[in-house]
Amino acid sequence: MGRGYWTGAHTKHRLRYHLVWIPKRRKKVLQGKVANRLKELIYQACKLNQWWVGELTIQEDHIQTLIQFQPRHSVAKVVNTLKGGTSRLIRKEFPKLDEFIWGDSLWSDGYFAETVGRVQEQVIKRYIREQASMPAPG
Repeated sequence: MGRGYWTGAHTKHRLRYHLVWIPKRRKKVLQGKVANRLKELIYQACKLNQWWVGELTIQEDHIQTLIQFQPRHSVAKVVNTLKGGTSRLIRKEFPKLDEFIWGDSLWSDGYFAETVGRVQEQVIKRYIREQASMPAPG
C-alpha cells in the first residue's frame, strides 16, 4: 500500500494530504522521548487504519505529515483520530507535560490541510524533510 493509486470496490483514488497541527499555545514540548513516542503512535494509528505515511516530521512546536487515505475517511476524521489518540496517550505517559499544557488536550483546536498532487508531492516531501534540519526560530 502507498505508492500510486488505490482501488476500492468501485473507485480508483489517490488522496494525499499535507497535514500540520500544533500543541496548545505552540509550546515547544515535542522533543526527545515525547517526539519519539508521538512518531510511534502516529505510525501505529496509520497502520491500523490502513493509511499511508509518505513523510513525517515532528518539530518542537508542530507536526507535519504527508498522508494518503481512502475516500471513506474525511480529513477531519483522520486529524481527529491522530490528534485525539496521541493526546490521550502522550499526556498519560508524560504527566509532566501538564505543567506546560493544561486542559483536556495536548493539541490546539485547529490544523492545516492541503491536498497534494503528483507535481507538488516531491516539493512538499523535501520541504517536510528539510524542516527537521532547520534551526528553531527565536
